[in-house]
Amino acid sequence: MPVRMGATAMSRVSIIGSGIAGLFAALRLADAGHVVTIITKKRAKDSSTNWAQGGIAAILDKTNSDGLDSHINDTLLAGDGYCDFSIVEMVVKEAHLRIQDLIDLGVDFQRNSDGEFSTAREGGHREHRILHAKDATGREIESALIRKSEAHPNINILSNTLAIDLIRRNYSVPEQGVAGVWCYNQITKEIHTIPSDVVILATGGVGVLWEKTTNPDVATGDGIAMAHRFGAEIKDMAFVQFHPTASILKEGRPFLVTEALRGHGAVILDAEGMNQWTEMCKNDGENNANPEKFSFTNEFTSMGSLATRDVLARAIDTVLKRTGDACVFLVTSHLDTVQLNDSFPTVSKHLREFGLQLGIDPIPVAPAAHYMVGGIKVNRHGQAFLNKTERVIPSLYAIGEVACTGMHGANRLASNSLLEAVVFAHNAASHIILNSHETFTQPLPDWRADGLQQLKEHAPLRNDLRSLQHLMLNEVGIVRSNQRLYRARRRVELLEKEISLIWESSTPTRELIELRNLVQVGSLVVEDALQQSSNRGLHFNIDLKDDKNEP
Repeated sequence: MPVRMGATAMSRVSIIGSGIAGLFAALRLADAGHVVTIITKKRAKDSSTNWAQGGIAAILDKTNSDGLDSHINDTLLAGDGYCDFSIVEMVVKEAHLRIQDLIDLGVDFQRNSDGEFSTAREGGHREHRILHAKDATGREIESALIRKSEAHPNINILSNTLAIDLIRRNYSVPEQGVAGVWCYNQITKEIHTIPSDVVILATGGVGVLWEKTTNPDVATGDGIAMAHRFGAEIKDMAFVQFHPTASILKEGRPFLVTEALRGHGAVILDAEGMNQWTEMCKNDGENNANPEKFSFTNEFTSMGSLATRDVLARAIDTVLKRTGDACVFLVTSHLDTVQLNDSFPTVSKHLREFGLQLGIDPIPVAPAAHYMVGGIKVNRHGQAFLNKTERVIPSLYAIGEVACTGMHGANRLASNSLLEAVVFAHNAASHIILNSHETFTQPLPDWRADGLQQLKEHAPLRNDLRSLQHLMLNEVGIVRSNQRLYRARRRVELLEKEISLIWESSTPTRELIELRNLVQVGSLVVEDALQQSSNRGLHFNIDLKDDKNEP
């Protein structure tokens, strides 16, 4: 990874989160001589990046103006007119550089027999432009970055450490920046103060806020909540992406069935469509025709099963509420079985655990919370904005899913998130390298220095979490109404007051820290949804009378 050295003093940089964004930024900063501490609540590999099956969208030939324009246009179309064009253009046009960085770091993208990169197509993309490592791209990227980070002398990884709050340089003046981080060590149960000249939030998303999510259990909105309490601006929280094809074969966290499977030709059918498809196969004695004509998705979009995630999630949600069924089906029996199992070994292995075979048996799927499009408002350098101003907080950055960059607009195009993460990680690191950040030399206060000894253990909070998750799914969810949103606001306010009282009197635990963050982020989602004046992208309110009042 080439590094441009700046004539600046070396900074102490704390990066909260260990996904692709945090690790990529850490390596670039460490190569430039900065001292980097990575704070991660479990192991470094326990991030959403590690679960990403699909891939990373990129046009590798910078002279391919048609390909670049097509990627830009598909992104703008998916974002439903709400993207920042300059950001989309920047990210798409930098893709070839950042992909080369990943390759230099040891990421092994899949190639064809002729040595060229194998590219896939996913929902919302009009062309094959997704680089992948079969259907485990996130794990391939994460593994390569972790290997480099663990071996780097300038990087210290604090595992099992949960950031509680950011420390202001001046308690009453947040625009003066960050002085450090208060962290909870889950092994020793102690609170540590980590002095920092710069803090980068790379904490990922907030999928745990919903009953069903494709995210790992670390996705509890910590970075958004910490930034909100610090005084940073949070925006576009109404735009929560539900992945339309999450397998419901097991209890607990649904298994994400990669978008690339539909790009390969898989089709979504409801129970009626399955019956029609089965009957046709029985009568014809073969099943190699295309079942797309039986897909209910054609009622909602001309792109059918290859539509963007917002459209498909709403379509599936509408059909399931209409029929009362628990799922729809992803059908692959019309496709080449050998090729499918070779291209999608992760999905194939998951199905075999339940006695099903890819290319033969239908996969029961339903939408599950997947990606937070909104988050901490940042500029093109990843600097966080002070709330209700156009000023940045000089020593606070946010990158990856926790940030709202303008790239995704009102709905993220599939496989754009890893690209956005690595571009903004590069930009943030470059900005830090080329700009001095004053070292804060004053002693930092201990966490709750007054009255810490009076804190007591709190009761189990599992029921409060379940109540919040149920509320967010059923009162906010995919298709919304004013009545349900106002009901959600009242209930979240009550829960927020309850958790606040517990927080003030209780010793910290991971359970309490995360629930406090989730409740606050839930409130931000509800409030932003209530502020929306029209339906766009991932926000759909049946009480908004506009030209998008059909799911």
